[in-house]
Amino acid sequence: MKTVIIGGVAGGATAAARLRRLDEQGEIVLFERGGYISYANCGLPYYIGGVISDRERLFLQTVEGFSSKYAVDARVYSEVQSIDSQNKTVLVKNLKTGEEYVESYDKLILSTGASPRKLKVEGSDDRRIFTLRDVADTDYIKNYINEHKPKRAVVVGAGFIGLEMVESLHGLGVEVDVVQREDQIMLPLDIPMAQLVQRTLSENQVEVYLEDEVSRFEDLGTTLKLHLNSGKSLTADLVIVSIGVQPETSLAESAGLTLGERGGIQVDEYLQTSNEDIYAVGDVIEVLNPVINQYTLIPLAGPANKQGRIVADNVVFGKKSTYKGSIGTSIAKIFDVTVAAAGANSKLLKMCGIDHYESYIHGNSNATYYPGALPFTLKTIFSKADGKLLGAQIVGYEGVTGVIDLMAEAIRRGDTVYDIQEVEHAYAPPFASAKHTVNIAGYVGQNVLEGILKTMHWDEFLKADKSQFVVIDVRSEQEYGMGHIEGALNIPV
Repeated sequence: MKTVIIGGVAGGATAAARLRRLDEQGEIVLFERGGYISYANCGLPYYIGGVISDRERLFLQTVEGFSSKYAVDARVYSEVQSIDSQNKTVLVKNLKTGEEYVESYDKLILSTGASPRKLKVEGSDDRRIFTLRDVADTDYIKNYINEHKPKRAVVVGAGFIGLEMVESLHGLGVEVDVVQREDQIMLPLDIPMAQLVQRTLSENQVEVYLEDEVSRFEDLGTTLKLHLNSGKSLTADLVIVSIGVQPETSLAESAGLTLGERGGIQVDEYLQTSNEDIYAVGDVIEVLNPVINQYTLIPLAGPANKQGRIVADNVVFGKKSTYKGSIGTSIAKIFDVTVAAAGANSKLLKMCGIDHYESYIHGNSNATYYPGALPFTLKTIFSKADGKLLGAQIVGYEGVTGVIDLMAEAIRRGDTVYDIQEVEHAYAPPFASAKHTVNIAGYVGQNVLEGILKTMHWDEFLKADKSQFVVIDVRSEQEYGMGHIEGALNIPV
């Protein structure tokens, strides 16, 4: 059997390696438009910023190593132009020679990924405006910075990649501003959690312009001027556009494959498309989010790797392995803060009409009496009907990864606030508290669910009649003095 894979990196390269492990005799051909079949795309901002100094460390597998180790016919700088699903062939163009040729397949795997969205405004084709998707983009940005030594930059878009680029540029001594169309940064978070991250940006002299967009770019010669819809303007020597990605589905459309409502390729639980001989994985497909029971786009490396393994099983053995969906667990480092999320946020749940409660826990990375304990904030979201966990968000300094991983697995399993009370964790003072934050989140969730504890959140407080209640602040006098709700009575606990 001959399997052709279009696209490498996480999904395609994983599928190729798994295919070979399962079948020594099968023919495997992998086409990659760029020059690298497997690289750490999540590490690209850190290479630009100099945290990763050795460029070669980004490459997980070379063409030569991959081909010799797995007997995969890996062809780089080879762009598939179209798919003839009826005759089971692909038209390929060698980008170095311009030659075009036809390649046949028995089974086809699409791993074409997603491309960065671009600003379509006047002046957006200026050479000082960049997007970041692959190694070529990275080299272009890195070389530009080394050659021109920019002093000011603007990052348009405040998602994970955008803010990682903010930190990387800031680390190079570049002054950075951020322009964000929405009313908050980091959309997987809800506003109170996003505010914690924005405070970190402010502390590092990064100005954030919310609810604003670039209307046009003006070339001032040595610098660029960004005109915003609000009437404000910014100047920059370098602009990074990071406003999201869109699945690359042109090949799927040429093959007559069915697309989903979000614009990605529609696949079943076996990652099979509407054509029984064509499978798809990675950022190009729509996957089930079991929290809201809807299909969506989740462009993350973890799910793509898992899908690559599953699709290889199904190509070799038929409908054997199933993909159960993704809850979009993600994490990022923004200066000295770690921010993570899993499942659905409150905004999404409201859009889907799912009634839920929210609770906040302020924990510590380890036992408070042991030196070095650092605080973090955990938001837990759970169903009003039965306490089922729907989402979690964390902002902190240390210990965030362990907490979000526990919460993500609980969400994925369909656990409730009662279930996470029983989570058993490793405990020693340097690493955690005897009462783990996840357990406490379960206790608080139970109290809210059963009406033992009544809560009022910030948005409810702003709308409430303040004459009907008294606000008591039980923090220390020092904490109260650093900032408090207007009119709050300080009675230290």
